[in-house]
Amino acid sequence: MRGTRRLRPAAVLPQPVPEQIRAFRAGPFLTPVVLALLLAAVAGLFAGSYTAAMANPTPHNLPVAVVGDVDAEPGARAFVSGLEDAMDASVELRPYGTYAQARDAVEEQRVFAVLRVAPDRMRVDLSGAAGASVAQLLTEEAPRVAKRVGVPLTVRDIKPMQSGDPQGLALFYISLAAVIVGFMGAIQLSVHARTLNPAERIAFTAAYALLGGFTIYAVVDLLLGVVRLPFPQSWLTLALTMFTSGMVFTMFNTLMGRWAILPTWVVMVLIGNPSSGGAVSWPLLPSPLGEIGRWLPPGASVNAQHTAVYFAGHQHPFPYLVLAGWAIAGTAVFWTWRHRHPGGRDPGPAAGAPPEP
Repeated sequence: MRGTRRLRPAAVLPQPVPEQIRAFRAGPFLTPVVLALLLAAVAGLFAGSYTAAMANPTPHNLPVAVVGDVDAEPGARAFVSGLEDAMDASVELRPYGTYAQARDAVEEQRVFAVLRVAPDRMRVDLSGAAGASVAQLLTEEAPRVAKRVGVPLTVRDIKPMQSGDPQGLALFYISLAAVIVGFMGAIQLSVHARTLNPAERIAFTAAYALLGGFTIYAVVDLLLGVVRLPFPQSWLTLALTMFTSGMVFTMFNTLMGRWAILPTWVVMVLIGNPSSGGAVSWPLLPSPLGEIGRWLPPGASVNAQHTAVYFAGHQHPFPYLVLAGWAIAGTAVFWTWRHRHPGGRDPGPAAGAPPEP
């Protein structure tokens, strides 16, 4: 009816927070409960990331140099097709005019093996140093396929791993040690040396990185003799890895305070180590991990060490640029927002200033 006033709905007032919830928030148990839940989630993600990447490594795209005409030899084409079926992967054949050119591609780590095709015979030259897990897979599958298609085959390793490290895991472990000790050192500085000013914090991070990198080199090479590392390149690479890892934590500590360990763990351990290509070669990792790993500090560290040890004459700047980029980014963020870092100390009275009454 005309003149009837429309009633507005009554405003909904916020319900008071129950006394028990307010007491829980203000009490001593909120943070431990949150930590327990986060640690449980991290444990599951940690196990899942390593299991998914390493439990059943499967190649997706395997680059192989080929010398000779595969299509001219029916047995060769049948061998390649059978190898793809056996590995459930695509064998990417890259033709080269001479064996010397194909061997150079192995040294450049552009291919993992050389397939030499000749009438009624083939030869597969593996490069164990290019990827021990890939070489092992080819060693197992290639003879089976050749026997099945009826083609004589010779398999040999032209670039084997060092005798003390037949699986190629030593370089992964030393890089893993540098990564973990690197950010653990930064954590210890933040807890036990809170009063360091920004320049001092960076200097001490560099100091323990240099000392720690040399200690890793000395133990693995000089003391145990597991793998022969080129000094000082391996030492400085380990030191750069430790410094980078420490500054990554320091960066997150500046941005996120006490929760900095979470993004550090995700970048350096949860994603970085499984995707590094150290325990399982990149062609055998799930495709996203294989691509991401090259751009993270653990993968760059493994790549730099691996090339320095086994392919010294064909080194590339990329892994060092990745490590340096993360180190510079972490240091720049920390320095720019150093006032937000939970550490540091108040400056003392200016020189010549009268003492306070």
